[in-house]
Amino acid sequence: MSNPPTLRPSDSPIAPCCLTIAGSDSGGNAGVQADLRAFHGYGLHGCTVFAALTAQNPTAVTAIHPVPADFVAAQLDAVLGVYAIRGLKTGMLADPAAIEVIADRLAAHPEIAKVIDPVMVATSGVRLVPEATTAAIVKRLLPLATLITPNLPEAEILCGRAVTDPNAERAGSADHARDLAHQLYDTYGCAVLVKGGHGSGASATDVLFDGKAFAEFALPWIPNPVSTHGTGCTLAAALAAELALGHDVATAVKGAKDYVHRAIATSYLVGPACGVLGF
Repeated sequence: MSNPPTLRPSDSPIAPCCLTIAGSDSGGNAGVQADLRAFHGYGLHGCTVFAALTAQNPTAVTAIHPVPADFVAAQLDAVLGVYAIRGLKTGMLADPAAIEVIADRLAAHPEIAKVIDPVMVATSGVRLVPEATTAAIVKRLLPLATLITPNLPEAEILCGRAVTDPNAERAGSADHARDLAHQLYDTYGCAVLVKGGHGSGASATDVLFDGKAFAEFALPWIPNPVSTHGTGCTLAAALAAELALGHDVATAVKGAKDYVHRAIATSYLVGPACGVLGF
């Protein structure tokens, strides 16, 4: 994390808040529950909009219940403009109708830093959401983003390229990630963090392009961690928290990467074969 946060400006009694728009995780490892844990780690109050309910644990998702778009809208209306939300993140969104109402509400709040995690495809290349959902994310959400955080296969999908073999040399190269980040910035006009956590090298390297310069953020792999479930959610939530505290994008990425690295290093068991990220 960056330096300890100053939650309230000297002339304001109101502390900034963060919002998560995502699905639940009944095991508390990922989704909204992981986001709230990250917000708490930054000393921030967290608000929630549930886009889906799931029955899951670290080994399986056994049921998914989408939240109707009108109820997603009602949740957004209950918190936006009421709480001092300065940063938000979106997670896995499966319903195009819900994406439409989310985009409509968020467009009215340019003061909020928006981290859009376009959860569409696994690092293996397996698609996680239907084409209609991908189209809605691309058309409605990405143009509103302050920062988008695709993994390499997602970045390739968003750029209209074929998803490469994750083990191919080109797929794991920094040059490839920079090409994708630059193209996405040119298309959507927002900062882009292409996540490289799929790689097999000595470190996990993410590439950031903010429209002016590239930056690479590399941290060594943690050997035999107790848990890594929910790291993508946690990274996006930590980024939203960093931005809510007023940090620039590059500082936010460094702080969020450090936070997630520490969370993996301090992960611990909460069941016989079940771990959770630390702080």
